[in-house]
Amino acid sequence: MSRFLLDSDIIIWHLRGRREVAEMLRDLQRFGLPACSALSVLEVQVGVRKGEEEKTDRLLGSLKIFDVNREIANKAALLIREYKGKGISLELPDAVIASTCLLNDLIFVTCNRKHYPIPELKFHSTTF
Repeated sequence: MSRFLLDSDIIIWHLRGRREVAEMLRDLQRFGLPACSALSVLEVQVGVRKGEEEKTDRLLGSLKIFDVNREIANKAALLIREYKGKGISLELPDAVIASTCLLNDLIFVTCNRKHYPIPELKFHSTTF
């Protein structure tokens, strides 16, 4: 059972060796296997540096991955349209990741809160 969904930035900071991110992830594991969206897998894999491939595959393989299904896609499209009507642009990957959290009642772990102006999202507090 997953309770926390990791944003791409958290995964990348962990792979780049930020001690405080590694400590936070160890703490979160007490509540079950951390998860991420399949879109975060894509974002992380696109930015893999030479020599990081094995470490990246190992970390991503240790997470529960939420695939993008029709329900998530529909919710993401709804969010994009809703916020566009308010004059706020949501990026497609951010809308998909937010929808994954909302539909699966997950707590979102990110350092990029400004990308997610969605009041219904529950955030894990990050202080680094």
